[in-house]
Amino acid sequence: MARPRKPLLSRDRIVEAAGALVDAEGLEAVSTRRLAAELGVSGPSLYNHFRNKDEILDAVADAVSAQVDLSMFEESDPRDWPAALHDWALSYRAALAAHPHIVPVLAQGPGRRPAGLRVADAVFGAMVRAGWPPVQATYIGALMRYFVTGSALGSFARGFVDDETAYDPAVYPHLGQAHLLAEHRRQVDEGAFGTGLRALLDGLAQQYERTVTAGRAVRRPPDDG
Repeated sequence: MARPRKPLLSRDRIVEAAGALVDAEGLEAVSTRRLAAELGVSGPSLYNHFRNKDEILDAVADAVSAQVDLSMFEESDPRDWPAALHDWALSYRAALAAHPHIVPVLAQGPGRRPAGLRVADAVFGAMVRAGWPPVQATYIGALMRYFVTGSALGSFARGFVDDETAYDPAVYPHLGQAHLLAEHRRQVDEGAFGTGLRALLDGLAQQYERTVTAGRAVRRPPDDG
């Protein structure tokens, strides 16, 4: 029997094609008709794998979540919780920076996406093992998601035009160098993310000392020696 000229349609092929389309042209470029044309199949054949466009975008978002490194949250990993959060946040942001157009979908939360739920489970579990109360561990997971996805939703530096005349010193006396920001977008945006991440983790470390570490000291039994 002769082999088919084109690979059989599968969820993975659809997700790969949809992801490439999102990366190149944004969320609005994705439609079942467009995907079918890209894959060289009939439109209805996509419905054997996905019910609608939203399910396809969910799968694309989950494929991006699957790129995030979670090894630092394994029980065998020697990193303490601040280092684990730090390294995870860098990996998380790198995945989103590589696929910025899918960030609005990811920002809605994991829903039922398996990879997204594995991320949430790993962060929460690691924080609870470190001694954080479950409620605080939940807050930390939410806080980190807000921070990382927020940083990936747009570029601060790119928001300033590179036209020096746009910043009249009589009106904006402190924006004399603002026209240079776009030129140094990566440096500015990565520097801002690093500064915010350090401040966030330093604040959490102080809170940990006040609550978790101090609480352990209070509960420690008296020394009979």
